[in-house]
Amino acid sequence: MIIDLHYLPSLEYFACILQHDTIQIEAYEYYEKQSYRNRCKILASNKIDVLSVPVQNGNSKIIVKDIKVEYHQDWVRRHWGAIYSAYGKAPFFEYYADYFAKIFEKKPDFLFDLNMELLTICLKLLKVEKKIIFTEEYEKVAQNDYRGQIHPKRSYSQNNIYEPVMYRQNFGSDFEPNLSILDLLFCQGNQARKILEQSTLK
Repeated sequence: MIIDLHYLPSLEYFACILQHDTIQIEAYEYYEKQSYRNRCKILASNKIDVLSVPVQNGNSKIIVKDIKVEYHQDWVRRHWGAIYSAYGKAPFFEYYADYFAKIFEKKPDFLFDLNMELLTICLKLLKVEKKIIFTEEYEKVAQNDYRGQIHPKRSYSQNNIYEPVMYRQNFGSDFEPNLSILDLLFCQGNQARKILEQSTLK
């Protein structure tokens, strides 16, 4: 399969990954604004909070692997504060938090590198092993092409990849599906992979 690289990806993204042995990450597409390439959704105490990573020259036509993160804005503190506020009391926060904090502290220059480090640690914590390769050029047509399918403006129900399986979340009585993988990891810990497998449409 081939897929774009997201920031702290959604459950639908990981449900997609579970269906394939080799994951090809698109490195040569043009960066797309207002997509999951630089944003994710977490469940705060009274709302869904969208965390967005600011980037340099996001309005320009730049290959995604060359997009730099903008650190003049104090977004790292804002994101980590929001994550701590949302999940600090979640059952598995103390077990997993340091893995993510260390990546944020490194402040990778490029969004692609930041996202890749986060994806790698998420797969490790889920105990999911996949062969990951990167594109060497942009090809408009590809087999098992999921590029652009998982998008903030597109419902997961349109893609036929992910079917929500309810689990205990940190806030609220209504279940919120398809949040960032952080929600599942911090709330369910070592049960996260099992829940993902149950929610994967094959």
